This record gives sequence, structure tokens and C-alpha cells, in this order.
Amino acid sequence: MPAAEGRIWTVAVVGCGIGRGHVAAYKIHPDKFRVMALCDVDEKRLATVGNEFSIGHRTRSFDELLRMDDVDIIDICTPPALHVAQILAALAAGKEVVCEKPLAGSLAEIDQVIVAEAKAAGRVMPIFQYRFGNGLRKAKRVIDLGIAGKPYLATVETAWRRKPKYYETPWRGRLATELGGVLLTHAIHSHDLMTYLMGPVASVFARTATRVNAIEVEDCAAASLVMQSGALASLAATLGSHREISRLRLCFEHVTFESSRAPYSPSDDPWEIIPASSATATRIADALSGHRFLPSRFEGLLSAYHEALATGGALPVTLADARRSVELVTALYHSAATGTAVLLPIEPDHPGYRGWHYPPTAP
Repeated sequence: MPAAEGRIWTVAVVGCGIGRGHVAAYKIHPDKFRVMALCDVDEKRLATVGNEFSIGHRTRSFDELLRMDDVDIIDICTPPALHVAQILAALAAGKEVVCEKPLAGSLAEIDQVIVAEAKAAGRVMPIFQYRFGNGLRKAKRVIDLGIAGKPYLATVETAWRRKPKYYETPWRGRLATELGGVLLTHAIHSHDLMTYLMGPVASVFARTATRVNAIEVEDCAAASLVMQSGALASLAATLGSHREISRLRLCFEHVTFESSRAPYSPSDDPWEIIPASSATATRIADALSGHRFLPSRFEGLLSAYHEALATGGALPVTLADARRSVELVTALYHSAATGTAVLLPIEPDHPGYRGWHYPPTAP
């Protein structure tokens, strides 16, 4: 057994908005992680989260965290525009890094992080916690075993509600700080789940609009995709739905899958797994007969993360996963800006490679 197997890894969480949920998740695993410090520019928020979870070391200085020898992991939950600089600084300081989505604002930035990680002692784990849900895990097993057969079609709906109060937080809704809207900040998880199950994307055509709130970024979007397998996919996302749902429906040759509709836990049970025949139903039952219930979302992700840290094995979510997500986002925004279909992969000479923060030039 590796010496690190029973180690408790120490964590500093940066950003106490979204970061509050991370702190709560670490607290579920007291035998694996200990939150040593919090960092936030907002003194009131820093005090509130620190008091709630009895975390004594609080600072407004990110650099102070980097100098703390008793911190193993820097967990970054700051506004998206800050992520890359903070990741690079944490890697340079010899830390392990956890970072919220979106990891970066361009493929060029992610490639910079990949190069830095290869030279560093620590690694970077992007956050895609919705990959950890029992409904999704069952579907993934059926697909990976070849039982589902050829993929035909996927539809993904992200229908959430965000009112003006949500955008009172100064960095939200602004391109310079949030980097994007519903495609980047909200639907990114469901789109990751779709590609996790359906495989890589070959081409994208998208439309975006800002119709719900007076903000700089999009709050409605629709897209048509062709997957590398030849399957088709449609994506629809809005922040103007009066009933919030997240839903994935995946049609394969032998099986149709439909996710839970819960807006913030689409990977959890119940998932419908609908076989085309009794023979397929038997194969599915056999494949899932030994399924063991696994913790969902952050609880499951952090369990897998601790195991990877302890053994040196592959991280449960990798920079390659984050890169595929940002590549899809890049294609969606470039298509919407130019009115053209975008082919993947996106190479360094593509106008969108360095980001969608400027009006793209049509190819």
C-alpha cells in the first residue's frame, strides 16, 4: 500500500461564493481532506464561511496561500477570468490544484496550463462533478460494454432561471470577468455529460441571443452538432425557464437513455434505460447486477480524487477533459458569431483558438 494511502490532504479554498460548496464537500471527508485556509476579497463573505465551518485561517491574499507550507491543495473558485493566472501560480508554488469551470477562456490558455502541469510537481483537477451520479454511471457502463450499439441522436436541454438579482454580483454577466453566459457557465455541465456518453464532436452550428436579462453575455442558445460517430445532437439552453430542468435523451441502436430532469443533479437516479428488446434487457440487467451505489457529485468526485492523489493514478477529471469542453464552447461561440459551421478539432491557427473575447474573423 502506498505511504500516502492514509494521508489527510490539506486544502485552501479561494473564493467563498461557489467555494462554500467545496468546503462543505471536503467536510464530508474528514479522513481524506482538511480545509486549512480560506481566501476571498470580500471580508463579510470570508467571515461568514469561515465561521460556518470553523476555519480559522482567513486571508484576502492569494499569494499568502501559496507561501503556506502546510497547504497541499489550492482549490480555485474565483471568477473565470482569474483562473489561469491562479492555476499557473499554484503549480509554480508546488501545489496540487483544483479549479472550477470554466478552467480557462481559450484553448491557448488551457494548452499553456497543460505545458505548466507537465513541468510541475502537482497536477490540476478541473471540476465536472456531475460525472458522479448513479444514473449516469449505469448508462456509461451499458454504453462502454457495447450493449447500446450505434449512437443515433442526442438532445440536451438546460432550462434554468436567472433573475436580475443574480447579476448583482459584479463579475456576473460581464464578458471581461465571466467570459460567457449560459453556454459557458450553466449548460457546460450537461454538454460535458453528453460528450462523456456520446463521444467527441465533429462539427457545430450554433445561435445565441440575450433575451432574458440586460447583460453582456448570452442567456439563450441553440446548436446542432454532428458527432465523430456520425450521430446528431441538439443543444438548447436558456436562463428564462419558469420550470427549471436539465435533461439528456440519448438514442442508440439498442437502448434509449433519458436522464433525471432535476436541474442541478441530472446524473443522479432515476435514469430511464429503455431496451429495444428482451434480449437487450437481459444484457443490461446482467451488466448492472453488480452495480454498487456511489456517492454523487462532489462527494463522489472527491473520493476518487483522494484515491488518485494517494496512488498517483489518473485524476478522475483531467486537463484533457477540460480542453474538450472549452473546445466545444469555442466552436459554439465562433459559429454563433460568424454564422458558419465549425469543424473540430480546433487548431492553433483557428481564429477562435486564443478566445472568443473579441469579434471572431470568419475563416
